[in-house]
Amino acid sequence: MTTRVAFVGMTHLGLVSGSGAAAKGFETICYDPDAALIARLQKGELPVLEPDLDDLVAKNGARQVFTADPKALRTCSVVYIAPDVPTDDAGGSDLSGIRALIDSVLPYLNPNAILVVLCQVPPGFTRSLPLPADRLYYQVETLIFGRAVERTLQPERFIVGCADPDAALPADFATLLQAYGCPILPMRYESAELAKISINMCLVASISVANTLAELCEKIGAAWHEIVPALKLDRRIGPYSYLAPGLGIAGGNLERDLRTVIAFSRQHDTDAGVVEAWIANSKRRRNWAAKTIRGLLAALPADPLLAVWGLAYKENTHSVKNSPSLATLAQLQDVRVRLHDPVVPGEKAGHPRAQIAATALAALDGADILAILTPWPEYAGVKPAEIAGRMRGRILLDPYRIMDARAVHAAGLDYYTLGMPPLIAN
Repeated sequence: MTTRVAFVGMTHLGLVSGSGAAAKGFETICYDPDAALIARLQKGELPVLEPDLDDLVAKNGARQVFTADPKALRTCSVVYIAPDVPTDDAGGSDLSGIRALIDSVLPYLNPNAILVVLCQVPPGFTRSLPLPADRLYYQVETLIFGRAVERTLQPERFIVGCADPDAALPADFATLLQAYGCPILPMRYESAELAKISINMCLVASISVANTLAELCEKIGAAWHEIVPALKLDRRIGPYSYLAPGLGIAGGNLERDLRTVIAFSRQHDTDAGVVEAWIANSKRRRNWAAKTIRGLLAALPADPLLAVWGLAYKENTHSVKNSPSLATLAQLQDVRVRLHDPVVPGEKAGHPRAQIAATALAALDGADILAILTPWPEYAGVKPAEIAGRMRGRILLDPYRIMDARAVHAAGLDYYTLGMPPLIAN
């Protein structure tokens, strides 16, 4: 293929997306101004944890070039701006680094190259950039931590923001997108920027439905996991709906979009009451684990030990951004804890009474309660009888329901999860 593409910014988004383009057969320049980061990448030391990404980069070989030299961008006809956009704890985006990065690479663009903003930005951002409209595009990214390689190689569709949605896309850009074999949806810049937020609003709505009704199930004797299959067979909802209850919204991206909608709503005097309700629901469910543990501690011997499996905000990532596990531990600062996570150092918890376990099983020794606060696959593979054999107590919290409830109960453990009343062993 003659089309050469560049991805600027080698954080999660740029690295995964660039690796996907190279896997599709395109010569791909992966640029970052951080020379130390590039040196690590050139040695195959990836800065992010993502299943199958190491193998993908290795297979790409010479098609994927890592460089800290911006002059390499001059050989590319399509240049993506693709670093992750940092957010604060309230979900606010810091776009200063993105603007600075764009300003730094503009002088190195081929005069005929197009610039595509891939990172998430609020409506109005792309149109404000100092490039002619026929060379400026926005593309919605829909990667998911832990499934990013799958999503970048098999996208559902491409949403492309343009100055003129009715005009044909530049040839090299069209060639690149068509290689993925999915629908391409051109629309004006602001529509594409808001489309990304709209997708996340629908996800938040599903999560909020699941959390609201799962909590009700816990009180009335229903079981949410029994209801979910009925919902997924309804074509109006579908098999891929976000219907698993959880400990609130986490990770940063969904929170950012909620905050963006509220800010625009206040600016333009529109209603965002439902968004504020989603945030309130998320905060309520985030406290489930800490509230449940507090209630159980009162009946335990003095100075009990809480074992915690998982610190990352979700499985298959090292990110702890708005992690429910860390939020839970922050509410239990006086409790003695022993922590384990496959990739996140225990020190990240910042807990004053924490011990760090080398293995998941070692975290259980002498523990009165086990709380599985990140649903890592390796935890699901541990047999409940083995858990019971290592613990002093008999309480297991599994909010994400990665364990078989009946097997846990048969092992003599009290089982607490979201969406159903607890199973108490006799």
